[in-house]
Amino acid sequence: MKTVYMINGFLESGKTQFISFTLGQQYFQVKGKTLLILCEEGENEYEPDLLAQSRTEIELIENEEDFNPAHLTELEKKHKPERIIIEYNGMWNYKNMKLPWYWKIEQQITTIDGSTFPMYYTNMRSLLAEMIRKSEMIIFNRCDEAKEQLSSYKRNIKAVNPSADVIFEDEKGEIDEIFEEDLPYDLNQELIVLDNQGYGIWYLDSMDHLERYVGKKLQFVAMVLKPENFPKGYFVPGRMAMTCCADDMAFLGYTCEFSGADGLRQREWVKVTAVVAKEYWEDYNGEGPVLHAVSVEKTRAPKEEIISFS
Repeated sequence: MKTVYMINGFLESGKTQFISFTLGQQYFQVKGKTLLILCEEGENEYEPDLLAQSRTEIELIENEEDFNPAHLTELEKKHKPERIIIEYNGMWNYKNMKLPWYWKIEQQITTIDGSTFPMYYTNMRSLLAEMIRKSEMIIFNRCDEAKEQLSSYKRNIKAVNPSADVIFEDEKGEIDEIFEEDLPYDLNQELIVLDNQGYGIWYLDSMDHLERYVGKKLQFVAMVLKPENFPKGYFVPGRMAMTCCADDMAFLGYTCEFSGADGLRQREWVKVTAVVAKEYWEDYNGEGPVLHAVSVEKTRAPKEEIISFS
C-alpha cells in the first residue's frame, strides 16, 4: 500500500501554508522521497530549500480529467516516493475522485479561510460537504474577524462530520474555544427544554463537552427509533436533520433507557424528559451519552419535523 495524505480546501484557504509547515517539521524528516501532487496553483509557492531538505518532488495536475488512477500511477513510477501528499483542488468534486487501488489515504485534512467560510457555505455547500465528510481534521485559519461566529461554524461542520476535530486559528495561533455562553439554553435551569435549534446544538455540543450535561435533566420532542436487536428497555429518541442540503439527511439521537420502551412504536412522536449520563455503550465503541427517561409521553409531530444547522 502507498501512504497518501490528502489536504483539501478552496483556493487560498491555507493549504500550501499548512503543507509547508508540515514538511518543515522534524517528525516529517523521514527516509525516502515525498511526492507532492498539486491540483491548482495559488499565490503562495513552495520554497526550493524546503523541498530539497524534505526530499520532496512536485507534480502539477491542472485538469480534473488528468487526475485519474492511470496518470497518478505514472507519476508514482516516475518518482518512486515513500509517501504522497495531494493538495486537492477545492473546485473539483471530491465525490468523483479516484485513486489507484493500492493508494491508502492515511489522513485527510481540510483547510478553511474563516473570513470567507460563510460565502462558500452558502453558495457551494455541496462541494464543501464532500471535502469535509471524511476529513479527520478541519482547520479554520484567519479567524481574527469572525470570532463571534465560530460556534456557528463548528456546528455547521459537525452536522456533516460529527467525528472531525475542528481547530480555529487567528494570527496569534490556535484559539481556545469556550462556547458555553453561546448556547441557546441555560445549563443552570432545573429542566433544560430544547426547541428545534436547541436540540441540534445540544446533540453536537454533547459530543465534545459531555461533561456539561452529565446529571442534567432535558426535555425535548423526538421521533422513536427502535433498532433491530436493541436491548429490552432501550430506544433511541431523535430528530432528522438536514446536514448540508435536502438530499443529505441524518438521524440524530442517543440511546435512552426507558422501562416502557417495548410499548413504543417505530417513528411515533414522543415528549422525552430524561437525565443525561456518561456510560459505556457498545455502539459508541466506548463511553458516551446515555439518557435515563423520567417520562416519555406520546405527542404530536412538531410543525417542523426536520431540523437544520443553517
